[in-house]
Amino acid sequence: MSIEVVGLQKNYGAQKAVNDISFSIAKGEIVGFLGPNGAGKSTTMKMITGYLEADAGKALVCGLDVAKAPIEVKQKIGYLPEANPLYTEMYVREYLDFIAGVHQIADRKKAIDTVIELTGLTIEAKKKIGQLSKGYKQRVGLAAALIHDPEVLILDEPTSGLDPNQIIEIRNVIKAQGKNKTVLFSSHILQEVAAICDRVIIINKGQIVADDTLQKLTATNSLEEKFRELTK
Repeated sequence: MSIEVVGLQKNYGAQKAVNDISFSIAKGEIVGFLGPNGAGKSTTMKMITGYLEADAGKALVCGLDVAKAPIEVKQKIGYLPEANPLYTEMYVREYLDFIAGVHQIADRKKAIDTVIELTGLTIEAKKKIGQLSKGYKQRVGLAAALIHDPEVLILDEPTSGLDPNQIIEIRNVIKAQGKNKTVLFSSHILQEVAAICDRVIIINKGQIVADDTLQKLTATNSLEEKFRELTK
């Protein structure tokens, strides 16, 4: 399995933000991770990537324990967090060159050219990040997540701020990456999940309330209706 979560738990005081959840994702799966605000999605993703320490349980990425091999795990993950932190005073190429250096990529120019084309940044590549629209800033974050050709992609609201045309373009990028990578992504846009995923995990109040194929979840009603039923 590319991602294994076993009994994962995170508490904030008396609140159990993530309450003893378990799931696994195989290579080549694109899995939608859904839930209302505050359900525990981002917290779970941060624990899988090693940016947040779990209070109990464990997460494994490509067989590596996140707590025991944090650097090796980060080398295998491309992560686009919800906040998408960027150095806005840097130029797009400059920033991607910095990220490529962090990952010790041998041919930085080739890697940068590849992700710029892949994420549709060509016409904006010579600008400062701070000059970009929110949608293009989101593309820069996605390019940074992809630049080292990771085995696992963890994307927290990857289409946030994109217009309808850009959403379709990024959707196609994610689907293409899912052919040889494992993709876990969260979104509040249920149409996006239906268009990209074969499997959906729904979390509510820190607990998984559904983990099944999209076909089975929507056998009797729409994904939106099922989501409301499970999270209201």
